[in-house]
Amino acid sequence: MITRTAALIGASLLALAAPAFADEAHDHAEHNDLLQAGTDAAAAALPTMSFGTWGFDPEYLAEDIKPGDDFNAYANKTWIDANPLPPEFSRIGAFTLLGEKSTYDVKALMDDLAAKDAASLSDDERRILDAYRTYLDTEAIEAAGLAPAQPYLARIFGAGSLDDLAMLWAEPGFASPIGAGVGIDAKQPDRHIANVGFGGLGMPDRDYYLDTSEKGQAIQASYKEYLAFLLGEAGYADPAAAAEAVYAFEDRIAREVAWDRAVRRNRDLTYNLLSADELAAISGKVPVAAMIEKIGIAQSPGFVVSLMPPTAEEIAQYKLDEKTLAKIGTGLPGMLKLLGETPVATLQAWMAKEFLSDHAAVLPARFDAASFEFYGKTLRGTPEQRPRWKRAIGESEGLLGELIGKEYVARYFPPENKAAMDELVANLRLALRESIAEIDWMGEATKTQALAKLDSFDPKIGYRPNLETYEGLAITPGDPIANRMASAKWRQADNVAKLGEPIDRTEWGMLPQTVNAYYNSVKNEIVFPAGILQQPFFALTNDIAVNYGAIGGVIGHEIGHGFDDQGSKSDASGALRNWWTDEDRAAFDTLGNRLVAQYNAFCPLDAGATCVNGRLTLGENIGDVGGLSMAYRAYKLATKGKDVPVIDGLTGDQRFFLAWAQVWRSTQREANYRNRLVTDSHSPEEYRVNGVVRNLDEWYAAFDVKPGDAMYIPPEERVRIW
Repeated sequence: MITRTAALIGASLLALAAPAFADEAHDHAEHNDLLQAGTDAAAAALPTMSFGTWGFDPEYLAEDIKPGDDFNAYANKTWIDANPLPPEFSRIGAFTLLGEKSTYDVKALMDDLAAKDAASLSDDERRILDAYRTYLDTEAIEAAGLAPAQPYLARIFGAGSLDDLAMLWAEPGFASPIGAGVGIDAKQPDRHIANVGFGGLGMPDRDYYLDTSEKGQAIQASYKEYLAFLLGEAGYADPAAAAEAVYAFEDRIAREVAWDRAVRRNRDLTYNLLSADELAAISGKVPVAAMIEKIGIAQSPGFVVSLMPPTAEEIAQYKLDEKTLAKIGTGLPGMLKLLGETPVATLQAWMAKEFLSDHAAVLPARFDAASFEFYGKTLRGTPEQRPRWKRAIGESEGLLGELIGKEYVARYFPPENKAAMDELVANLRLALRESIAEIDWMGEATKTQALAKLDSFDPKIGYRPNLETYEGLAITPGDPIANRMASAKWRQADNVAKLGEPIDRTEWGMLPQTVNAYYNSVKNEIVFPAGILQQPFFALTNDIAVNYGAIGGVIGHEIGHGFDDQGSKSDASGALRNWWTDEDRAAFDTLGNRLVAQYNAFCPLDAGATCVNGRLTLGENIGDVGGLSMAYRAYKLATKGKDVPVIDGLTGDQRFFLAWAQVWRSTQREANYRNRLVTDSHSPEEYRVNGVVRNLDEWYAAFDVKPGDAMYIPPEERVRIW
């Protein structure tokens, strides 16, 4: 994915959103009081972003900053300085604000549903509106208190043995430290297979438990306070003691069982195919076979376990040194062993706090406030909770997202956008084909395999043709927890039903209204939802250089994931196998290691003591560098033989690189920055600009960057992989 997250909007984009902003007070007052809360204030607080007449507003250029000293600041600092973060955001930028536009666009659809006569609503429209209104009705939620949660808590506390708890773990809607589901077999992508894994941590990553710094200990103390609050609400006489027991359980997972986030990216180590007997052999006291049976996946042709301790053969084959091995926990066998050693009372407390925390937003306000205090303020530094109506949009999309998406694309996605995107994708593919033919570090045998993979890429634009209808998923007005549990049950049944069935290549992993994109290795597909096909990424009115530098770079990024350090381990069919010669793979890894070293040197916090993890972010960095390189070549193909004018004193090449910088225009709070440096496989946005362009010779030529400029690196040190 591009950011698997989000980040600016402008005059023209804001103009597109204007009807939703302008109509809200009228629609809410006339049709549904529940739909009004907080809307107007939130709209007024949003920053805006102008795109000028050709896709980038030159008024944003910081003329006092040399492009070669800090290209991100040259393109983006003026906007950043003029737009402090609104209190509901931990960061904001192009993705965030376009995501906000999507939220307002969906809100306009909701307002139209609310305006209709109730008798004229279709069943699907009624389900959508019921889901939305139920989440918004905080008075009813407050009045209900803990009553909607009590039946589920009673089942947790009534499960008096490990066997009983395991049966709850197999039920949809209950939190489980271990779990299983159906996916496409990474080594045999023409079939479905069961996957088995584990979780269990209430903080974002194992590193939060291992952190001995003053900041780390303060976060740990805040988390224990949150646990004590939840367990007090669950009825514990000594919630602090119960919280300590739960924390100690999670701490053992972090220290003994979990893997370092960067190491577990390695797909060679995270595909472990076990038979039913082999899975039973590591189960210990946990009735895994009974869980598998209850979930409905006992007939799977095997069970893929992501985290297993590497064998001696794997350690030798993949050259795992002591430093790497120290970052590898005991995985699923260790987790199953830990569950067998942990008192049932502790596991019950863990499940109870998970249930209350997971549903804090639809429990009385004190739960919502406590959850935000820790996860919003403490971990991300966000001063204020997101307005309820915006979260209600997200809730509705979580329950019935593709039904909403059907209406979204009908109103907001012009067919001509798809045609233009098809042309862009075709040029990107041609550009990569030319690049593969020219690179000197790869031999002909591997090039043949790489070209076959490129030829089999399946681009998907806008939305899937057969959007989900969620048949059988009932929405209960006035009971948001029941709706969530019903959704969990429906989704598990839908997932399990895939076992033994052909692969559905039309299925998407994102909603049409999502502002993001992704690459899926087992289907060898790149997917671009309608939501992202707007400014700053794309517009039919943009200068061609802007479209290629923005959405072209994004397309290249996603194609690049098929050829990054992990995606490159899957072949043209999507199968996880080595299609490289040893020499070519070694050359590729050498280039990747040089990129790791470059990004490791970016140290934005604590006077240079806290840095980007170049190994964790390697796949995304390869996608960025390779993707922008592909996009530039495609831009040249698209403009070959054409007159490319100078606009506002900027050449086509300059406009191309400014468009890329504009995509990553962003600002964030320090706490959020720290969180992302630990957990996010994407580099911070300023390095998705500066860390990328400094590797491209064309950027140096476009902005006359020379030795002595802060971003200059000698040609022999620049990394160009694809």
